[in-house]
This record gives sequence, C-alpha cells and structure tokens, in this order.
Amino acid sequence: MANLDPSAVDLPQVLNQEIKCLSKQEKSLLGSVAAIKTLASILQGCYGPYGRLKFLVTSQGKAVCTGYAATILGALELEHPAAQLVREAAQTQAENSGDGITFVVLLARALLEQAEVMVRAGLPHSRVREAYAMATNEALKILPTLVVCSLDSLEDPTWALRSAVYTHSLSHPEYLAKLVTQACHDSRDPDGSFNPERLAVCSVPGAGLGDSRLIPGLAVYGTPCGKITVVLGGAKVALYSCPFGPASPHTPAAAHLTCPEDLINYKKGEEMMASMLVTQLAAKGINVVVVWGQINEISLLHADQHGIMVVQAKSKQQVVQLSHVMGITMLPFLMPPLVAGQCLKVYTKEMALGLAVIFEWDCLFAPAFTVILRGSTAEGLKGAEQAVHHAINAYAQLSQDPRLLPGAGATELALAKKLSELGNQLDGPNGPGILAFARALRSLPVVLAENAGGQGADVLAQLQAHHQAGNTVMGVGDEGTINVTQEGVFDPFIVKTRGLRVAADVVLELVTVDDILIAKKSGEYIHPKDRDSESDNLKQHPTSLNNN
Repeated sequence: MANLDPSAVDLPQVLNQEIKCLSKQEKSLLGSVAAIKTLASILQGCYGPYGRLKFLVTSQGKAVCTGYAATILGALELEHPAAQLVREAAQTQAENSGDGITFVVLLARALLEQAEVMVRAGLPHSRVREAYAMATNEALKILPTLVVCSLDSLEDPTWALRSAVYTHSLSHPEYLAKLVTQACHDSRDPDGSFNPERLAVCSVPGAGLGDSRLIPGLAVYGTPCGKITVVLGGAKVALYSCPFGPASPHTPAAAHLTCPEDLINYKKGEEMMASMLVTQLAAKGINVVVVWGQINEISLLHADQHGIMVVQAKSKQQVVQLSHVMGITMLPFLMPPLVAGQCLKVYTKEMALGLAVIFEWDCLFAPAFTVILRGSTAEGLKGAEQAVHHAINAYAQLSQDPRLLPGAGATELALAKKLSELGNQLDGPNGPGILAFARALRSLPVVLAENAGGQGADVLAQLQAHHQAGNTVMGVGDEGTINVTQEGVFDPFIVKTRGLRVAADVVLELVTVDDILIAKKSGEYIHPKDRDSESDNLKQHPTSLNNN
C-alpha cells in the first residue's frame, strides 16, 4: 500500500463503497492494463529530447539501433488485443500529426492505471467511462487557454522548429532548424500553402552534419543503364511502369521457330520494333526515360544512339512521387507521352543506398526540393533524418494551426492543475474520475525528468510549486526546471490536441471491454459422449480392415 498514490488510497472512502471481489469484466481490464504497461515500458525511455536509443532485433534477425517510437512500434509482434489497439491508435496519431506517438502510449497507460485503481475501489466501468469522457471534454476546452504564442505567416519559424529538431538530434539543432525552415519556405505553393510531399530527405555518408544542404530537385534511387548519364540544359522526362522495349500482353511467352530464317526474321522484327519505339520517343524530344521494369538491350542501344538517358528505378513509389511532382502520367506501355515532364538537368550522385538520379529545377520554379544530409556515422545520420522529418511535420501542422503550447511537460501540468480544481468541486463519481485524469497527466513530466537523468518525484514537486504560484510556463529541463518560453520549447497546439483525443478515445474503448475472446483454428469438434459411443461401436463391430 505504500507505493500507491495517497489520493488513490482514500478513493473507496470518497466513493462511499467497499472493496469487492473482481468480476470477469474487471479482470479483463486488469489484463489490458498489464499489457499496456509492458508496451509503455518499452517506449518510455524514448520520450522527450533526452530519450535513449534501443537495439531492436527484427523478426528477420536484423539489429537496428533506434530511438524512434514509430520504428519500434512497427517492428514489435504484439499478441494482446489491447496492446494492438493502443499501437493502432499511436500509428494513427503519427499519420495525422507526424508526432506524439510516445505521448499517446504513455498517457493511455497512465489513464488505464488510474482506471484500475477506481475499479478496485468499486466504481462501475460505466461510471469510469463517463468520468473520463467528461475530463477529456474539459481538457480540450482548457487547452486553447494555455496557448502562449502564435506563429505569424511572415515570421521566421526557425525558433518554433528548434525544439522539434532537438528532440531527435542534439548535434547542430540550430543549423538543421534553419535548413528545414528554408526548405519548407522554398517549397510552398504560389498561394502560400505547404505540401510536405514536395520535400524529400536523402542521407549521404561522409563529411559533417554542417555540410548538409538543400537542392531544388528530387532524388530517385536508380541506375543509369546506358552511356548517357547526364542531361544538361533542359530535360524532357517520360515515366513508364513497363519494360523498356517491345512488349505486348497478347503475344506468347516463347516464339516457335522452325528454321534459321525464322530466327533471323524474328531478330530483325524485334530490332525494327525497338528502333521504331525509341525513334518515336526521340521525335517527341524525350531525352530522359525512367523505367520501373526490365531493360531491353536492343532498345537501350538505340536509346544511346538518340542521346536518351535510360534510368531503371529501384522503387515504384519514387517513380509515382516523381509523377506527382512533374504532373505527368506514368505510362504502362512504351509509347510517346502526350505531355513530357520538364526539369533543368538530370545527373547521378552517390547516395547512402547507392547511386541516385537527381532531377533538378531552377530554384525559383522547382516543384520539389531535397534535403541532402551529410554525416560521419550512420546513427548520427539516422537521428538527423528523423529530426528533419519531425520538423517538416511540425511546420505542416503549424501551417494548419499556428498556435503553440508550452512544451517540456508544462502543458500537462497546467491541465492537471485546472482539472484538479474542477474535480474537487464536483460531487459523485465524476469528481474522482477527473482527479484520476489529472494524476495521469502529471505522470508525463515525471518520465521527462527521469529520461533527463533527474529525480522524477523531486522535479514534479518543484514544478507543482511553480504552477500553484501561477507560473504555468515552467517545464522539465536537463538540470531541473526551466522557463519554456525563454528556452523556446513549444508544442504545436494541433498535435497536442489530437494526441490527447486519441489517447482518451482508446482508453474509453478499453474501459468498456467486457471480455477478451480469442478464436483459434481447430479440427472438427466431437462431443465426449459421441466419442465414447463411437469407440464402443468399433469394439463391438470391427471393420473389415481389422478382420483382414
């Protein structure tokens, strides 16, 4: 009992009920809590800017060193349905906001732990759900009042992106934040809107992180197959999802040849067809062809003669991205396109995953940009790449909603304070439920402090004293408490709001689970009585096979 929260110990007296035996529904909740605790304990060390790395061994036996929660969640093989549900909620948060994955998992764990305390105290599941739903609505109403600043459309957003970069990369955060700011600003549409799909990130080993740069173009991993490896002074591009050469889905897979003349004629016909197809491309001015398929040697020879650069792409997804960026169609047959894609130049460059083909435009009219990251170590590059993606997502969220909340756990503590004041004023089960929601929020700054190397309980006590005194912009720092507005540590309002809603929704769903049923494949079921009678019949009337 010494490990329980003092307010949790007095909960039965608050509810005026006694501890009772657990029902099947309550046992189901306790099993879900244990599964979520295990999942959260894996991700807890990755929370915040001082999160630690983990060696992750995938199901294929590959060892990966990462601190990115999305990578860890995607690789885990979860069996418990509650853990799978929380993972799905966290991945939904990542898809919609690009951040807040660990926040969702940790808040879900804390809320379920508090729900377990209330259930053990005798509060029905329906009342727990009602109280949590009320607390969630109140928290979402309070969040807009905690906004400390807003990003103006003409303002340099580097200061707002710095904390997003610092979460994943402690090296050169200022430089990376400025690089992302430049990339996001330059890639905006003419109407001022921002589309993150127009930005790509490529990691190149070697040099230092300070040598990273932005190029007005798109990098596609692929191999130039012919003699033409560079096109300068205006490139006209065609994209294909078929082999580069003559092909028809209606011809047989093997030719039937009866004499040497048939073989000669077949070769001549194939060469004439290849020559005709490539000549048609050259007549349209096509000088760059990107193919997701095999390369015909005869067609490649004719392409070299016409000065056409043929690129065999390694990923169809990147060809699709190039199609979106250029605004052209990826054709299923080798035929001249109605509209060719255009760029300033096309050239090859050595990248981390091998050769890449760079499609580059004029800086003023580039439809896509690529952030080229340099680094001396693979782990440093990986962290920098995650930081850049994180900052791009933050910029995208700020483009939708420019409001910013205090970071480093200050928002969670401010929410907890206001919810505690509301919970103390309410009678009935809603009061303890809202107080439990507040206690769950206070657990998040404790995790931040412990990951930073501090004593979580001591740091929480100091922060609560500051917030009780009205200083609601105090958060967790590397050496205790910090003023987040002075240090420039902020969270996008839309990310925090979505994360809070997602975590609360998944907990409300788990609290009302009645039982966990697992359907397994099995053979035909035979009742024990039928099995006994069948055995007796075999003894009394043996088959002809036994007689033989």
